[in-house]
Amino acid sequence: MQIRKEVPADYEMVYTIVKSAFESAEHSDGNEHNLVNDLRNGDAFIPELSLIAEIDGIIVGHIMFTKAKVNEESLIVLAPLSVSPKFQNKGVGTALILEGHNLARTLGYTYSVVLGSDIYYSRIGYKSANEFGIKPPFDVPTEYFMAYRLKDNTPPLCGTLKYAKEFGIE
Repeated sequence: MQIRKEVPADYEMVYTIVKSAFESAEHSDGNEHNLVNDLRNGDAFIPELSLIAEIDGIIVGHIMFTKAKVNEESLIVLAPLSVSPKFQNKGVGTALILEGHNLARTLGYTYSVVLGSDIYYSRIGYKSANEFGIKPPFDVPTEYFMAYRLKDNTPPLCGTLKYAKEFGIE
């Protein structure tokens, strides 16, 4: 498997993968594929953190991290993570997350936040965002709103996460 930065030539295949990955997802609004396009065109887009996974030259997964804020502190939001259904449960998603974390560290980000499965993301080290002083901007069970400290000894934050406007969360 090779992980690399997404380029415009990948957009059509990524759109298809995101759409198919979320078609049978337990929690989905059915619009994640359009969200990816919207985020690419927004101020929160970080081209270096929009990654694809390839196996034998075929795109099988995609991850996007975008800028967010807690007060004046910049951090990233992991969303969405998509793996082609026939390549799920084979480590593609985990590999994309870990590579994204490594790149985010080099870019100076201190935290990554995700809204998702506590079972899946906790295996990678995500914990309740409350442990880091990060509050959600909406009502959600604490076990699904998680954060990952990208740099050791980063102090906790104290505030509510402000997502990119493309998420439609005020």
